[in-house]
Amino acid sequence: MKTIIRETYLKKIRPFMGKPVIKILSGMRRVGKSELLKQIEAEIKHNEPKKKVISINKELRQFDFITDYKVLNSYIDESGGKSGSVILIDEVQEIKEWERSVNSFLAEGMDVYITGSNSHLLSSDLATLISGRYVEFKIYTFSFNEFTELGGFESKPKEEVFRKYIRFGGLPGLFHLDFQASATFQFLDAIYQTILLKDIVKKFNVRNVSLLEDVVSFVFDNIGNQFNASSVVKYMKNQHIKTSVPTILSLIHNLNDVMITHKIRQYDLKGKEYLDTNAKYYAGDLGLRHAVLGFRDEDIGGILENIVCLELYRRDYKVSFGRIGDKEIDFIAEKEEEKIYIQVSYLMQNQETAEREFSALEAVRDNHPKYVISMDPVVFKRKSGVKHINLFDFLSKPTLQ
Repeated sequence: MKTIIRETYLKKIRPFMGKPVIKILSGMRRVGKSELLKQIEAEIKHNEPKKKVISINKELRQFDFITDYKVLNSYIDESGGKSGSVILIDEVQEIKEWERSVNSFLAEGMDVYITGSNSHLLSSDLATLISGRYVEFKIYTFSFNEFTELGGFESKPKEEVFRKYIRFGGLPGLFHLDFQASATFQFLDAIYQTILLKDIVKKFNVRNVSLLEDVVSFVFDNIGNQFNASSVVKYMKNQHIKTSVPTILSLIHNLNDVMITHKIRQYDLKGKEYLDTNAKYYAGDLGLRHAVLGFRDEDIGGILENIVCLELYRRDYKVSFGRIGDKEIDFIAEKEEEKIYIQVSYLMQNQETAEREFSALEAVRDNHPKYVISMDPVVFKRKSGVKHINLFDFLSKPTLQ
């Protein structure tokens, strides 16, 4: 299979190579962290061929014996690890109390890179050992550009490629299967089950697996919709499933922790504060969503929002959704001194739809850029200064500016 160099991430990581900070690659299972770690290793070996490099992949059985930090310390010592050595550990969360070792490696002058499949990686009590000594890079599924390049789809109509992308998602393993629907969804379901059973049930000691699956289905079925734990409990009650708000909150937190879902908070533009009443959730990968629910054309609005949301994350924006009066802003994206407002629509087929999408942004009285993103081939223009751009243009260009 063709390999794609994930230059977007490498550009972010290079300034920290050889620097006295721990480099952490975090992301959902199977998004390509292992391959990216290999690319980092290859680049280091190419630039500094005499450098001592020690690589550990906890998904390989040859490293099953490294179960805790003491065994890890011994292995690094026996492998010749010392000041100036490069240490790369894939799926470090499989090693008990790994923080003790990694903290020591850094103190001894080693250049450390680790990957992990959940955000809980940095929230434990032990993680305070490396507090202020690491930089985290969140890794996501393939962007539309990466999907097109890796699949060799550059010569195909972008609409045809996009249909594959929204149906099957952006997990790297798809490209081994030639996008045959039956095999692809079987593959995606296997990943989904692994995430549930290994990353959630086992790690968080979830006893009611059936309820967990019901919660996943509810969240996936409501991408882009506002809801809270109470509304989930009410829905479950209507399905004759007994549960509670604390239980639902815990399960949804687990989903966000392993990054199979992403929580988007609500920001009140008039009160200038975040609201904790309702939130929105988006899937970490649309292919996993469709493996659970099936692909449904009528969900296109939420699907497009999901794609835009993940793309904003890839571009390092902090993302929320906005409320101004009775109007909703799909996304408020911020990083450093930049802030942009975005509405997402499938097609603005009539004046009423266009008015609804543009008017929400026009109600925001500030000078930050505002965009309506849709699949319309014709660009709508407004005197207000709110810009309309085609979804493909948004996905293919590195910036909106």
